[in-house]
Amino acid sequence: MIVGYPDVELLDVACVADTFDAANRVGASPQYTIEFATLGAQPAISGSGLVLAGQHALERVTGPLDTLVVSGGLGHETAAADPVLVAHVRRLARESRRVSSVCSGASVLAAAGLLDGRRCTTHWVVAPGLAERYPRINVDPKPLYIKDGNVYTAAGVTSGLDLSLAFVEEDNGAEMARTVARALVTYLQRPGNQAQVSMYVQAPTPENSVVRKLVTHIAANLDDDLGTTALAGRAGVSERHLTRLFLDHIGRPPAKYVRETRTEAAARLLTSTPLPLAAIARRCGFGSAETLRQAFVGRYGIAPSRYRNLT
Repeated sequence: MIVGYPDVELLDVACVADTFDAANRVGASPQYTIEFATLGAQPAISGSGLVLAGQHALERVTGPLDTLVVSGGLGHETAAADPVLVAHVRRLARESRRVSSVCSGASVLAAAGLLDGRRCTTHWVVAPGLAERYPRINVDPKPLYIKDGNVYTAAGVTSGLDLSLAFVEEDNGAEMARTVARALVTYLQRPGNQAQVSMYVQAPTPENSVVRKLVTHIAANLDDDLGTTALAGRAGVSERHLTRLFLDHIGRPPAKYVRETRTEAAARLLTSTPLPLAAIARRCGFGSAETLRQAFVGRYGIAPSRYRNLT
């Protein structure tokens, strides 16, 4: 059962619905019944202007349900402030095998008290506000999706696809999920703890000129000596001052930033080239394939070889 409301994000609904539909078409057993509910069965005008028909009145839906999904969207704050909608989500959660949200739909779960004491994620843009409004939940804005007990939260928009593939794998096995992913022409599936936003595209660019120049140098010279001593010498500052600059402008010390950059570069090469692991390790500045493996597991929670096989 997918729950929507005015200004819902169309992709937050479609990623879930189409994944389950694709699974049905390739033999999911039992078949998924895909239904969309709104208050009063009213049409939900999505953020893009397309209108989704309300198949069911949320207040008349009864359990037991297999999977309850609350979609996100621009209207999430209004939805979370609606006591009627929140009460019915809370009621249905008690009658569902698993409860989930996509993107800012986490706001509704939080308002219903379903995330209290749990670790969860949401879109990185709304994560700070969610954490501030609901101090009893542990908001982690980094992963694509998180499972805490029978409650699942997905980061934003297309991460709903990753979460839905994880559901298919739980229900029907890895081969079924792989078949569905191929049908949808997508990854199978990005690890849940993969970062929402690549460090290569996230904004803003560091304002400090020293940090900005070093970040550019690091990205272009991953196989160089990028130790803190070497970077400080290149910038003409002390190691202590360099560490302070990185903490102030990037939020982590130079060594950690370099390690994350190298690991993400390795992830990109694993999915875009046939290079062997040892060659990728050398190109990204790791001393050995084993060093790369340790860094990769530490960041993504999965071995590089498995990551390549899943994508």
